[in-house]
Amino acid sequence: MTRFRFPATVLAAVALLASTPHAGAAQSLRGSLASVERMYDQAVHDGLTFYETSSAVRWAAARGELVQLRSDRGYEMHRVAFPFVRPATLAFVERLADDYDQVCGETLVVTSGVRPETRQPANSSQRSVHPTGMAIDLRRPQGFCLTWLRRTLLDLESQGVVEATEEHHPAHFHVAVFGDEYQRYAAAHNEPHATAMILARANTGGREYKVRPGDSLWSIAQQHDTSVRELIALNRLGQTKIRPGQVLIIPGH
Repeated sequence: MTRFRFPATVLAAVALLASTPHAGAAQSLRGSLASVERMYDQAVHDGLTFYETSSAVRWAAARGELVQLRSDRGYEMHRVAFPFVRPATLAFVERLADDYDQVCGETLVVTSGVRPETRQPANSSQRSVHPTGMAIDLRRPQGFCLTWLRRTLLDLESQGVVEATEEHHPAHFHVAVFGDEYQRYAAAHNEPHATAMILARANTGGREYKVRPGDSLWSIAQQHDTSVRELIALNRLGQTKIRPGQVLIIPGH
């Protein structure tokens, strides 16, 4: 009898996953005590702050440690009390929302971002990473979109990029994004610019500016009390020519 054998390339990929950090996770989205520990250990390893109060969250946002979720970025928010997350988590949401829209033809719905320790539900784990801003909750869709989202999250888990759990009461996906791992993954998959823009906003306390017809780097710099050199460096521009509709980061001062 002929026995089926995986191709050598597949076996090599499996071996690689086995040696990848977090790859020991059971790929089921069912959640477990081990999954909670993985998320908590990652947060501690990355030196993330567990914000205790609403005021602490607002101060973190003012310092750029947390960045704001916005419904005009390709996803919706439903009853999100604190619309802030870590920069890498925001990059993940924006990329996932774009892919979700292209595949499903509908909008991804975010139901929670950072949640300070004093605002955690009574039944939440004491090791929840929601207070750090690394986690996001997503509404669970139906039909094909549900299948696609499950497969996508499982694939990202296998890459050591996220730790995801499908919750049922209420129905949603809890996704913790591992910052450094996600940034490396994004760069390897030709997504560095979007991540860099988000990180630039956070690291400089800057804001976005959409280029209008007639704008130049010089006129934008004059308008916002900065320099052309700083705009070029912050936005990683390879040239001084800009186009209407292009989004630039204006440095904070």
